[in-house]
Amino acid sequence: MLLLTPGPTAVPEKIRVAMSEPTIHHRTPEFSEILRQTREKLKKIFGLDEVLLLSSSGTGAMEACVTNFCHKKALSINAGKFGERFGKIVQAFGSELVELKYEWNTPAKVTDVENTLQQNSDIDALFIQICESAGGLRHPVEEIAKKAKEINPNIVVVADGITAVGVEKIDVSYIDVLISGSQKAFMLPPGLSMVGLSRFAIEKIESKSFGYYFNLATELKKQRQNTTAWTATTTLIIGLNAMLDEILDIGLDNFYEITKKRGKATLEALKSIGFEIYPKTPAIAMNTVYNKKADEIRKVLKDKYKVNIAGGQDHLKGNLFRINNMGIIKPYETIWVLNALELILDEMGEREFDGMAGKIFSEVYFKNDI
Repeated sequence: MLLLTPGPTAVPEKIRVAMSEPTIHHRTPEFSEILRQTREKLKKIFGLDEVLLLSSSGTGAMEACVTNFCHKKALSINAGKFGERFGKIVQAFGSELVELKYEWNTPAKVTDVENTLQQNSDIDALFIQICESAGGLRHPVEEIAKKAKEINPNIVVVADGITAVGVEKIDVSYIDVLISGSQKAFMLPPGLSMVGLSRFAIEKIESKSFGYYFNLATELKKQRQNTTAWTATTTLIIGLNAMLDEILDIGLDNFYEITKKRGKATLEALKSIGFEIYPKTPAIAMNTVYNKKADEIRKVLKDKYKVNIAGGQDHLKGNLFRINNMGIIKPYETIWVLNALELILDEMGEREFDGMAGKIFSEVYFKNDI
């Protein structure tokens, strides 16, 4: 089965082998060295002063950021399940919430954020997804973060990059906290999250720390000593260290360019055979299609062509399918999916198969510079 869901992504054979070695204890010099190497490599990808590894899914990292950085009032951008989740976490801890809500295919507006911050001077934390994976949407996070800092230099800008880190180069000039997870572009099983911190964010947590397990000041102190505050997910960190070697061997700029080119080629191929792209500003991390027969298409794709892709959620359940574009994906794997989708359209009587999807993908991916 070819796994092309936008999380969890497929785990490469080389990474599975790295994680299959005998377990080592997390309080040993051997593991301390692996942790040190992993954090140093992650800093190159995050572009921030520090990166912490947390033994949790991405939601745990989201909660850690809410409890450590929102002390008064939060502004949350809600354009999907994960933007909604930030708001729910804020409310779960009894903090005041201001929420800007959009349709799942519509990016947040800089002017909306500007007006909200001007009307709420006590907002001390802004929470936003870079890629809202519920609809494959890309928010203009960099512009929003810049405007937020212009209005309030003391606001903490928290960006959920779970489906963006390792996919594209993110401008973190005005981002204080950047979240990622193991099961996306890093191609690992779920269970490990990462939190990148700017110098400003570090000063915040060192001046006033919160929580116990998710106390980022405690974790930072320990990880700077090449250990962890609590039991580390040793196997996942070993796998991450190996995966980072793969990415850095390719070269970050090359890796981002390949991912961008593959995403663009897939987008154009899907459009060429009549599919409607859902979000107004598509993220690179995935290709999201709106189609009333999405569940039927996914079922045939899985049962007949042995490809597993993701569907829609909530009000879009049955009307979306989402194809992963994160991590190391060979062009022939994407072409397999596109050919299968075109064959399914033929079987459904929507259009006759003529190989158009594979042709367009190959032309964009192999012939054109983007």
